[in-house]
Amino acid sequence: MNHADAPRARESREEHPDDRPDRNEVERKQKERLASHMARIRHKLLVLSGKGGVGKSSVAAGLALELASRGRRTGLLDIDLHGPSIPRLLGLQGAPVTGGEDSIKPVVVNPNLVAMSIGFLLPQIDAPVIWRGPLKYNMIKQFLTDVEWGDLDFLIIDSPPSTGDEPLAIGQLVEDADGAIIVTTPQALATDDVRKSISFARKMNLPVIGLIENMSGLTCPECGAKIDVFGSHGGSAMGLDMGIPVLGSIPIDPAIVQSGDRGALAGYLKSDAPGAKAFAGVVERILAAVRSASTDPMGSSSTTDREEHDE
Repeated sequence: MNHADAPRARESREEHPDDRPDRNEVERKQKERLASHMARIRHKLLVLSGKGGVGKSSVAAGLALELASRGRRTGLLDIDLHGPSIPRLLGLQGAPVTGGEDSIKPVVVNPNLVAMSIGFLLPQIDAPVIWRGPLKYNMIKQFLTDVEWGDLDFLIIDSPPSTGDEPLAIGQLVEDADGAIIVTTPQALATDDVRKSISFARKMNLPVIGLIENMSGLTCPECGAKIDVFGSHGGSAMGLDMGIPVLGSIPIDPAIVQSGDRGALAGYLKSDAPGAKAFAGVVERILAAVRSASTDPMGSSSTTDREEHDE
């Protein structure tokens, strides 16, 4: 990898005894900065899945857009360092990133939504990020400490599939996260691995807010019958078996694929399509779960969630 063309994470180096006081001071300031930034964000939600290809990034982007449409000040952090999808889903490929020496301004999506992804920092779309654990940890840490997120109601964190470096890093760095939202598709090939994400969250003492079953059936455009392309109710069965509430099911809809490719997911969510209604229902349940678990309910705004959505 040509490091001149790659995003730069702060690298660890061999510690010399004379460097230790300075390094300790840097780490102390980073911890303070991290705590300061996270204190300004009311709710942090991690979107996890142990299986790739389940539409997790589309779900994360959809949740962030839906929350923002309801007047919630929302941030969307993409920590999939090897396969970032958020820039395309938001229609922001090639968006410039600005900032100072120790600060980065997130990319503005709309008045209520900002985002950050390594995809904004790559010189071209086919540039690979060939990093091992320490560099990935430092990059994720920079996203939390250096990005000027400001005051947010929600930070949605899109984590890559696995129970490895990236979800582990975010779980350790964001100590007060509200919880995880697990994404799966119905077939056993997916749920076998997604179960591991649930166990991972529990080992990290991270509450599991609920499960979303994505790609849950296709409506035939000719006759209107439901076709269970990936089977049926596999996510619901897994949720019941593992004691996880199901937040909702999102159907297969070619319009979701097309809008995601065009960066027009926000427009899709404003439609009357079944998938858009499913996203709205999922967000209703997430808001209800956050309210019930929070000592500072979200219901203090001047309008209700439904009124904000209908507007």
